[in-house]
Amino acid sequence: MALRLEDKKAFVKEVSAVAGESLSAVVAEYRGLSVAEMTELRKEARGADVYLRVVKNTLARRAFKGTDFECLEDSLKGPVLLAFAKDDPGAAARVIKDFAKEHEALQAVSLSLGGQLLPASDLAKLAELPTLDQARAMLLGVMIAPMSKLVRTLAEPPVMLARTLSARGEAEAA
Repeated sequence: MALRLEDKKAFVKEVSAVAGESLSAVVAEYRGLSVAEMTELRKEARGADVYLRVVKNTLARRAFKGTDFECLEDSLKGPVLLAFAKDDPGAAARVIKDFAKEHEALQAVSLSLGGQLLPASDLAKLAELPTLDQARAMLLGVMIAPMSKLVRTLAEPPVMLARTLSARGEAEAA
């Protein structure tokens, strides 16, 4: 079904707005997926807060103008879908990677992170990026490690003295 000009303009505006707010994007070819599988993919994407859209290539090229994702224009060949991650840069890659494990018809074509074009082979690397909560936990662990080591070091001499006195008391009693 053909889109009217107004619908096309609204579509380009919507995708452009999402692209302007997003941290990363994945272009994937979905040829061979059934409607039920596409519905399942969309459900997983919604659950991960990923904007997933099947888009005509010419409209996607127009939507990418003036965004960090202009580098993806050459990747738009054939039937593709776009997955944008707004808050977590690895979210879109995780959704596509996890879904592609079970459905071979879904193939990543290219990725973009921060305006940089990445090959499809880097999908796993992008998917392994920690979430915001995981990154905060890692940072907190790094910050706490020296303090906890200092506390253990300061607490060790009294503990050693107590062990020595206990061992001497046991030796004298025997």
